[in-house]
Amino acid sequence: MQFKHKIIYVASEIFPFSKTGGLGDVLGALPSELRQMGQDVAVITPFYGRLSTGGYPMRLLSSSMHVGYPWAPITAEIYVSDYDGLPVYFIQRGEYFDRRFYYNTHQGEYFDNCERFIFFCRATVEWARRMDVAPDIIHAHDWQASLVPAFIHFQRRYDSFWSKTKTVQTIHNLAFQGRYASRLFWESGLPAEAWNINGAEFWGDFNMLKSGIAYADLVTTVSPSYAKEIVTPKFGCGLEGILSSRATDLKGILNGADYSVWSPTSDRYLPCKYTPENLSGKKTCKEHLIYELDLDPKLIDRPVLGFIGRLRRQKGIDLLISIMPELMKEDIGVIVLGEGNLEFEARLQEMVEDYPGRLAVRVGYTEDLAHRIQAASDIFLMPSRYEPCGLTQMYSLKFGTPPVATAVGGLRDTIVSYPHGDATGFIFPDADPDMFFGAIKQALAVWDRTEEWQEMQRRAMRTTYSWAESGQHYIESYRALGAQI
Repeated sequence: MQFKHKIIYVASEIFPFSKTGGLGDVLGALPSELRQMGQDVAVITPFYGRLSTGGYPMRLLSSSMHVGYPWAPITAEIYVSDYDGLPVYFIQRGEYFDRRFYYNTHQGEYFDNCERFIFFCRATVEWARRMDVAPDIIHAHDWQASLVPAFIHFQRRYDSFWSKTKTVQTIHNLAFQGRYASRLFWESGLPAEAWNINGAEFWGDFNMLKSGIAYADLVTTVSPSYAKEIVTPKFGCGLEGILSSRATDLKGILNGADYSVWSPTSDRYLPCKYTPENLSGKKTCKEHLIYELDLDPKLIDRPVLGFIGRLRRQKGIDLLISIMPELMKEDIGVIVLGEGNLEFEARLQEMVEDYPGRLAVRVGYTEDLAHRIQAASDIFLMPSRYEPCGLTQMYSLKFGTPPVATAVGGLRDTIVSYPHGDATGFIFPDADPDMFFGAIKQALAVWDRTEEWQEMQRRAMRTTYSWAESGQHYIESYRALGAQI
């Protein structure tokens, strides 16, 4: 069997094999879309202990591929799975990846995350080096894969195999950078010259994401607005300087949504399908979920607000908690699905006791319940402090659940705000509880005007953010780097 691919994606998760959030969804959709567009694409990702096979068989390719980190004899196992025609390569070493969680527990991140993902990046480069032909593009995603562009940048100097390979670093969330003690840089395999203010060094620490930003041939983010935001101190998370210096190589490409999975016309998780032309099935979905979650049946004829996301300040869950007493005076229901900060989880659970039959909270994440909440809710809440792209608002639009969202990042790029004649949702200017509550009140007022509300729902459902369009933008970007694809 020959191993050669024009484009290789490198990421720490890919749906349906592994997922904690939007990164997994993106990797589950974008490479497959490019493959359908005729591109030769593969993915490299870790083999986690809680990996789902997704029903796709796995095959061992190598039981002892040399990696050499953190000491010379260390090896990795390489597996492959055919994901509907897309080769997905898995890097396995039990002591690094055979764990219950991918990155952290409730007590915090794993103490050896830096070592784990240095190992992953070095193993990725080694596996790609063993292919028959060098890829045109290696595309790394987030900090866990960000040393790959740095390694290739320096290896080009003495290994002609990489001479035509270009690298791309995508930032899905700048807040997560992989920042660790400087001693780990000196063990990483990067050369000493990478330890400088324009490279891997960040205030005396080793910053893995900064390494990728510094040495990739192209840096992308997941929405045009986020690309503009992160060169400012407010959203730059301390990296606005290096991002500004790479402004000519920084591009925002909006994510797409996988409508083969997220669409009320075909969703396998829904008790009833519906379309923009016939919204009656949406109310049936609402009735089913109200009974499933033991909510007050009176809510069938009142607005139900849905929130799906990590229970962290980034997502604005504290704003929702702070306005909950006022919200409950509006005779509405609220459904929350997510996990994260233990304090927020506990406070929400306490509030369930305060508002029986009106508030439902499910700590954790299940794919089927997320779909049913999207379909059953009348209004979707996204009070994020920052949102690089966001996928859940794209899903809520397609499900006819107009979002109430902060004017940040991809939310601003995807929602047309009321009272615009083509409105699909409601945008408020800043992550402030009063502004958030005011936007919800505005949405509730429109909900009371049934005909106007249904027109907004139909417009939202006809809104499409396809991976085909996003994929074409990536192909154009790769070609601009010189890729022969």
